[in-house]
Amino acid sequence: MGFDWKNIDGVIEKVVEELQEIQNAPDAKKRAQEIGDLLFSAVNLARWLGIDAESVLRETNARFRRRFGYLERAIQAEGRNFSDVSLDELNAYWEEAKRDEE
Repeated sequence: MGFDWKNIDGVIEKVVEELQEIQNAPDAKKRAQEIGDLLFSAVNLARWLGIDAESVLRETNARFRRRFGYLERAIQAEGRNFSDVSLDELNAYWEEAKRDEE
């Protein structure tokens, strides 16, 4: 129908614009609407790049679950509770989990 960006730069600008609109949203309802717009724009960007957005989101969720599981196992192996671990330590475990996947 011709209702599309002329090039990918316009799509990227739209994603950035939506992020700014989230930051400037006056209330939770408007933020939720803007999050929807951001997701829609991100899917459009994926389309422009020839990427199936649903598939990569599924893969990202699986990767997150694996990495979070790594954190849980590492903390449990040390005999610690999750609530006793600092954010810096959690980030260190997260980086270890990422390295293990490579």
